[in-house]
Amino acid sequence: MHQAHATPKAVRRQHDREIVSLAVPAFGALVAEPLFLMVDSAIVGHLGTSQLAGLAIASALLATAVSVFVFLAYATTAAVARRVGAGDLQAAIRQGIDGIWLALLLGGAVVALTLPTAPWLVDIFGASGTAAPYAVTYLRISSLGIPAMLVVLAATGVLRGLQDTRTPLYVAIGGFTANAALNLGLVYGAGLGIAGSAWGTVIAQLGMAGAYLFVVIRGARRHGASLRPDAVGIRASAQAGAPLLVRTLSLRAVLMIATAVAARLGDADVAAHQVILSLWSLMAFALDAIAIAGQAIIGRYLGADDPDGARQVCRRMIQWGVLSGVALGALLIVARPLFIPLFTSDPAVQDAMLPALLVVALSQPIAGVVFVLDGVLMGAGDGPYLAWAMLLTLAVFAPVALLIPTLGGGLTALWGAMTLMTTVRMATLWFRERSGRWLVTGATR
Repeated sequence: MHQAHATPKAVRRQHDREIVSLAVPAFGALVAEPLFLMVDSAIVGHLGTSQLAGLAIASALLATAVSVFVFLAYATTAAVARRVGAGDLQAAIRQGIDGIWLALLLGGAVVALTLPTAPWLVDIFGASGTAAPYAVTYLRISSLGIPAMLVVLAATGVLRGLQDTRTPLYVAIGGFTANAALNLGLVYGAGLGIAGSAWGTVIAQLGMAGAYLFVVIRGARRHGASLRPDAVGIRASAQAGAPLLVRTLSLRAVLMIATAVAARLGDADVAAHQVILSLWSLMAFALDAIAIAGQAIIGRYLGADDPDGARQVCRRMIQWGVLSGVALGALLIVARPLFIPLFTSDPAVQDAMLPALLVVALSQPIAGVVFVLDGVLMGAGDGPYLAWAMLLTLAVFAPVALLIPTLGGGLTALWGAMTLMTTVRMATLWFRERSGRWLVTGATR
């Protein structure tokens, strides 16, 4: 349907169909990664408390390593989607292959750093004498899967850019199933303990990377794209990713400061904070799925020299973000009596959670706008602005959060500061969206 001759209602319906078809499978793929960890925790938890503590520390380190490199997916999605919009599928896939080569180089570097420094890294995280050996074992073995994990990120970006979020969902389901079966077989069947859990995860990750590479190589052959590493292309991928790395590190700093402040408020508060943070992260996955649709669709419109189409779909996605935020906030308030007892029976922790959860629920519509605009600007390749905006947000949040233990207000005040952080992000992103400076068209930005 050509937009120039379509009614506004028909255009809106077309946008809605496209957003849903990309966002729903993206959500499934996003949720697979934390489910991996939950299965590992459930299996290792039956080995003993020291093993579970070791897994928790090693997993936190691995999650940090992988989240730092999430720009491999974001930058690749935007660059590939632009070339799809411009009608050059060969260049789109070639761009994606450069991103995959960059992932392999970075993954190799991380493994080379992690293997010798594992005991030191575990020590920094404050592991107890009994948990540390298990943490080091798990970290060393699991680090061998990091190149595969980074290839999965970059290849996911390629497929999202090609407007395909279904394949990543199928690969995630396959990886999750294989991971659970391998963990059970190696931990208990082969009697390898925590090392078996790590090997099971590495094998599952290698399988996922292999599946992605098969799909990308098949696409490259079909469109005559070279598979050889290209230094110029790899450097361009790294340059596009650098500002997004700054943005991601600033966001990680916000979360680390929040956890450090919660730890200074007392045991009940930090326990409540951990539960709220996990719920907040789950809601973030739902909103991030819309953002991923935004990255893919906006990049394609701008590549096709259609700034009006990009602006229209951006407005529609903002409405989606607000409505999703309202729905998630309402669900959080209504379901409180059901899920709070699942996490804790301690009255002190429950009392700390209740008012803080209300603050989180009320902030969800703001978070919905933030996630959507973040995705829109990433799809437009507006990384440098996103980096500066997040650094400004961190500069506002840090002093406010660090004053909370002195000024009082407890966990509710801390989540008030988190809402301030979200509001500052919304203001910076909204200002950029209104300016129209992100609407740069063409096959490359």
